[in-house]
Amino acid sequence: MPSLQPYSTFGLAASCDSIQSFTDVASFLSIFNTHKNETNNAIYILGGGSNSIFTDDFDGTILVNEIKGISHFDTESHHYLRVGAGENWHDFVTLCMKEKWYGFENLALIPGSVGASPIQNIGAYGREVNALIDKVECVFLESGEQVLLGNEDCQFGYRDSVFKHALANKVLITHVNFKLPKHYELETSYGELAALTEPTPEKVYSTVIEIRKSKLPDPVELGNAGSFFKNPVVSKAVFKAIAQEYDSVPHFVVHGGVELPATEKEQIKIPAAWLIDQAGFKGKTLNKVRCHPTQPLVLTNLGGATGNDVITMAKDIIASVQGMFGIQLEPEVRLLGSKGLISL
Repeated sequence: MPSLQPYSTFGLAASCDSIQSFTDVASFLSIFNTHKNETNNAIYILGGGSNSIFTDDFDGTILVNEIKGISHFDTESHHYLRVGAGENWHDFVTLCMKEKWYGFENLALIPGSVGASPIQNIGAYGREVNALIDKVECVFLESGEQVLLGNEDCQFGYRDSVFKHALANKVLITHVNFKLPKHYELETSYGELAALTEPTPEKVYSTVIEIRKSKLPDPVELGNAGSFFKNPVVSKAVFKAIAQEYDSVPHFVVHGGVELPATEKEQIKIPAAWLIDQAGFKGKTLNKVRCHPTQPLVLTNLGGATGNDVITMAKDIIASVQGMFGIQLEPEVRLLGSKGLISL
C-alpha cells in the first residue's frame, strides 16, 4: 500500500490502496469512473496536501489534482487570469508579483494549491481571495458535466463557500478565473502591515512573507497543516462578555458575509490563536504533537505523531476554549479517517 506521508504536509504515517494523478478533465473522469463503482473503495481528491491530515490508513484511492497552466489577458481596467487548479498557490502569487498583476500580495506564502483557494476562501492580513475570483470551473463527479460558477454562485463567506456545503464532495474544481483591477487600494490595515511607510504591492508581499516565516513553521522542516482552527466570529453580546473580563482581547469587526444572520449586520472576529493561548496551550506538547510556541493556531508534528495524538490535542483545545469562553472552535483543516472525512 503506497504511503500518504509525502502527500500531506503534516506528515503522519498513513497509507492507502492506491494513488493516481490526473492532468486534465478527461484523465480525471476516466480514473474516477473506474474507481467510483468499486465496493468499499472510497475516493478522496487531493491538491497540495496542506489542508488534509490523514489520521489513519485510508481505505480507498487518492486522486491528485495536477491540472496546470496559467493564461492571461488584460483590458484597460483589469487583468484576467485562468489558472489550473493544480498550480502551487505561492508560486502563482510570486509570478503575479513579477508580472505586476497586483492584488494577491497579502496572500503570499499560504500553502496549498490554486484549486483549494475558493473552497476555503483563503485569506490573510485583511484580504480574502473571493474579492479577486471571477469564476470557478468545475466538473460534477457523477455526471461529468462541466460548469462555470460565477462569484455569487460560490456563496463565499469567512473561510467558507458553496464547496463546503451544497457542492461538497460533488464537484472537482479544475480552474479558477481571477479578475484583478488595475487600480485598487492596498490593504495595509491589518497587524504589522499598518507600520509600512509608503507601502507598495512589493513591500506588502515581502513583509507578509517575513511575518509568516517568523511566526509559522516551514512544513518542509516541521510537519504542519497551517492554521488548524478557524478564527471564530461571534455576536457583539458574546464579545462584550469576554471583553469585560479580558480588556485586551484582540478583535476585528466583520461586516455582512453569507455566514452571518440577516439580523446581525456586524459581528466580531476573535483570533483563535489568542483564545488558545489564554487556554494555556501555546507551546504545549502531547506525545509528538505540539501547539506551536510562536503561533498557537498551528499544531505541529514533532516526528512520529499519530492520528490519535492530533485528534486528542485538537479535542482538548476545543473543550478548554469552550469551557473558558463559551466559544466552539471549528477546525480549518480536513481530517480524514479510514473511510473519509471525520469531524471532531
